[in-house]
Amino acid sequence: PETVGLKLDERGAIVVDDECRTNLPNVWAIGDVVRGPMLAHKAEEEGVAVAERIAGQHGHVNFNTIPWVIYTNPEIAWVGQTEEQLKAAGRAYKAGTFPFMANGRARALGDTTGMVKMLADAATDEILGVHIVGPFASELIAECVVAMEFRASSEDIARICHAHPSLSEATKEAALAVDKRTLNF
Repeated sequence: PETVGLKLDERGAIVVDDECRTNLPNVWAIGDVVRGPMLAHKAEEEGVAVAERIAGQHGHVNFNTIPWVIYTNPEIAWVGQTEEQLKAAGRAYKAGTFPFMANGRARALGDTTGMVKMLADAATDEILGVHIVGPFASELIAECVVAMEFRASSEDIARICHAHPSLSEATKEAALAVDKRTLNF
């Protein structure tokens, strides 16, 4: 990088702008070598966006709706902001949680560890973050990513019919919990 003048940050990552351009003309960078999480799906989204930009289109990546997943047991997945981030920003929010121990499908699977937590704006109810610890968290987070991408409210999720028995009911119940009105806990 030094021999061609490619700019790196203090951690050794390639410096890019919001569109993944480096400081060198016609050189773009994505994925693990640039800022942000080292997630394959983030790199894929960046790659598609860069290809669209090179082709003269408007490529877009919303970094706030990239799901984070840790494939442990129990699985951990989240999207959006944490309570700590919201507090630091001075943003008023409401939180709702629902434990998997109160979910029929989790009980049938014999895996009741964890919960779903949903954070929503105190005034508008827009979903600001969702955090899941438990069975199939990596799969369950997708609904929350879609909801946040469309700026849904916790009420929107609370009013969607979820199959019974399913783990996704815990997401609906966490949305109901934002307004303190869970059905099964």
